[in-house]
Amino acid sequence: MSAERSNALTGAEAVVRILQGYGVEIVFGLCGDTSLPLYDALARLDHGITHVLTRDERSAAYMADAYARLSGRVGVCEGPSGGGATYMLPGVVEANESSVPLLAITSDISVSSRGRFTLTEIDQEALFRPATKRNAVIDRAADIPRTLRDAFSAMTSGRPGAAHIGLPFDVQRGAVEEDDVRAGSATPRRVAPDPESVRAAADAIASASAPLFICGGGVMTAGAETALLGVAEKIGAPVATAVSGKGSIAETHELAVGVVGSNGGTPETRAVVEAADLAIFVGCRAGSVTTERWRFPRPGAVRVVHIDIDARVLGANYPTEAAVEGDARLALEALDEALDGAAPGRIDPAFVASCKDGKFAAFETLARSDETPIRPERLVAELQRALPEDAVVIADPGTPCPYLSAYLVLEKAGRRFLSNRAHGALGYAMPAAIGAQFARPAAKCVAVMGDGSFGFAAGELETAVRLGLPITFVVVSNSSFGWIKAGQKAGYGGRYHAVDFSRSDHARIAEAYGVRSWSVTEPRALGPALRAALAHDGPSLVDAICQPLEEARAPVSEWVA
Repeated sequence: MSAERSNALTGAEAVVRILQGYGVEIVFGLCGDTSLPLYDALARLDHGITHVLTRDERSAAYMADAYARLSGRVGVCEGPSGGGATYMLPGVVEANESSVPLLAITSDISVSSRGRFTLTEIDQEALFRPATKRNAVIDRAADIPRTLRDAFSAMTSGRPGAAHIGLPFDVQRGAVEEDDVRAGSATPRRVAPDPESVRAAADAIASASAPLFICGGGVMTAGAETALLGVAEKIGAPVATAVSGKGSIAETHELAVGVVGSNGGTPETRAVVEAADLAIFVGCRAGSVTTERWRFPRPGAVRVVHIDIDARVLGANYPTEAAVEGDARLALEALDEALDGAAPGRIDPAFVASCKDGKFAAFETLARSDETPIRPERLVAELQRALPEDAVVIADPGTPCPYLSAYLVLEKAGRRFLSNRAHGALGYAMPAAIGAQFARPAAKCVAVMGDGSFGFAAGELETAVRLGLPITFVVVSNSSFGWIKAGQKAGYGGRYHAVDFSRSDHARIAEAYGVRSWSVTEPRALGPALRAALAHDGPSLVDAICQPLEEARAPVSEWVA
């Protein structure tokens, strides 16, 4: 059926109108043959949606991921069939496993062309099935409204996650009744906890002698920072975080422990975890990194209360004395009320303070070093001094993540630090900073990446220049895939294999794209370069020649003897 009737829209037009109805303002994506009807609809219709052309479909998904994390809205990305769909997959699975509401729209070959060796044909439904919360390739244009409404409902209810919609070429050109083209609600629906489970959690906490919170990203997703602080102060319980939970509490607060676990944790923060007799996980899956492969807290030696929106998480990794399924904010508010009059024991605040002091004393010794190559600790310290208060920092895996997780101090609660911790793929920080800038246009967004990650995403420098975005990119340059090289040193006797590459002049590369750039080899020049880069009103880059990760004292427990 064609869309020539006056009371019908094309499938592509219906998609645009439904996105408009959901209040979508930004779509990140990359063009392709099978996307022509969708692009034509975006070009012709008055919809108020800004399309951000990216240089890679993976980047489009990472941009949408960061946009969603920082805006609290659904992030939307699009791309073409075949290679475009496969390139987008890493960003989609990262968002889904990080509980980020992301909609990935891929165009596809026509339904009538399936099974005929058509260029770019792949089973998109099978491809995206394990990577999404909701997934459909639409066979009839008439199904577009219902399918999109279902996708938005899935992304924003219960545990947030990613959805994928496949739009075959002929479906984009088919007819959709205009009366069917409407949006539902994209307001996150909060799940209140069962009062009995809250009571059980309160009883467990009240009977503890040394309770400790361990918080994941679910705290900030639910906007539960204030509720968390209220309960923590009421019972005097320290608050530790996973990398994704960094920002759940102001890290200058006396109860804040900092990041714990094998990536960003230190012996001092682990000591606080070991001092607890009750661990209260909130919005945290208690996964392998946060718990150092389920060793800290020690199973069987520590009682556990677990609060999470996802029932599958509860009790998955630790025997749980009290399990509370529900939105983190609602659960903590109910717990606060249930704890009235409770007086549990507490970990000595002086002990927590001494552990933090010890952690930063070791850090400061290296942060003051004038040795070359530049110590990663010096880079973090200089960045801390130069950053404006409202800055958003995006850390790529490798060197940036453990150092910034451990030592960059967030003076206010809230999501101002991002890292892709679900899958930890390289090449996240540069495109994510672009998505972050659209979500927080008044903030200074800073992407910190290794030189390995730079190579994955360098094309997006052109995107930043074309859009005139005032992002600062920082490259930790050590000419290797440092995380793997450090692992080869720690676990395989230093038998290095296929981890080193040649030195690139990232500043000159960035300048060729039109980015204002600095190359820094001397520690004393680092602070001035960072301040100048952060003050620049367009894209800027600092290429810092740093100590190789395998020679450094990174806060990564598996590398510590």
